[in-house]
Formats: sequence, C-alpha cells, structure tokens
Amino acid sequence: MKKGLIVSCQALENEPLHSSYIMGRMAVAAKMGGAVGIRANSIADIEEIKKNVNLPIIGIIKKDYEGIKSYITPTKKELCELINIGVDVIALDATINADIELLKSLKVDYPNQKFMADISTVEEGIRAEKLGFDYIGTTLVGYNEHSKGLNNFQVLRELIERCSVPVIAEGNFDTPEKAKKAMEMGAYAVVVGGAITRPQLITKKFVDEIEKINKL
Repeated sequence: MKKGLIVSCQALENEPLHSSYIMGRMAVAAKMGGAVGIRANSIADIEEIKKNVNLPIIGIIKKDYEGIKSYITPTKKELCELINIGVDVIALDATINADIELLKSLKVDYPNQKFMADISTVEEGIRAEKLGFDYIGTTLVGYNEHSKGLNNFQVLRELIERCSVPVIAEGNFDTPEKAKKAMEMGAYAVVVGGAITRPQLITKKFVDEIEKINKL
C-alpha cells in the first residue's frame, strides 16, 4: 500500500447504506477523491469493490460469537474466507481479547499474506510486531474495556517510536486536521470511515451543532 488516506467503506445491516453495490460506488468515490486504499467488511462487499476499483483492500469480516469478545476476523473460519478471495491485507483483532493461537499461526500458515493487527494499546502493538504482523493499526483504541480513556494520538506516537513495521492511524481520526496530524507524526497511512462514508453520522454532526443555538 502507498502512504496516504485509506477509506473504510462499510455499512452494517442496521445502517441505511447496507448494500454491496453502494459500497462499490463508495469505493469509486474514494478513489476519485485520492484514496490510496480501501478497508472493507464482508466477502460480498469486498468482491463488489474489487470489480469497481483497483486499489489495495484491507479486508475484514465482522462476526459476533457468543463467549468471544473479539469481532474483527475473530476465528479461522473468517480468516480462510478472506484468504480464498485474495485480499491484499487481512486485518484481525490482535488485542488481548483475540485468540492468541490464531495470531501465532498466521505467518506460519500463510507466509505470503499481508496482515494488519487491529490493536487498542501500545503493548498489544508491540506484541503484534513480534508475532509477524506487517501493519499495526490503532483501530480499537478506546473501544474495549482495557483501553477506555487512552488517547489515540499518544498510542499512535508510542507505536511509531517503538515499532519498526508501518503503523496505521485508525479510529476517530475523523477530520482532515486529525488525519494530517497523524501523518505528520509518522503514521504510514490514515484510515477514515464514518466521517466519509456514513451520511447519517455526518448529518448528525451538523444537526448537533445547529441545535446548540437553541440551547443558548
């Protein structure tokens, strides 16, 4: 992947833009805007996006299992599905909630596949590098119990200082200014999702600001 902006084109089942066709068009729009890569969820969405753009794809499968805390490519089943369709980079939950045996097996079973570790703490990022991950992403900072209250910029800074593999800024880098700051700090790339591809969230930001007038 080139350095720059990666756009996360995702819409879950309960969201208005949930459609592989729409995600494919989102990817086209992202490419037109200058994105260097796409992050996508589900086999159907990834296959549709691949038909529409030739950008590198970070592929994931979000899946909830009873008794399993991780949900980003959490088991061997999801991993194999992504391997079978040929994704440039596969991202997995690499926090302390993940299956450590699965993480250890990745580069043993698939030495030629690129993997991205979605982590939530500096320690998890350092562990991911030792396990052979090709990229480390700050995707889950603040999204689980043991990382609540952590500053995503501070985690990013420490990972850049302490890791030799590329570090990708992801998770609440939701303005052009924040993305620029992350790149200036030394991030290899920045992943932005909802701030670009979820219009209901974009609309709410405007509405929230306008409603402040009524509270004055």
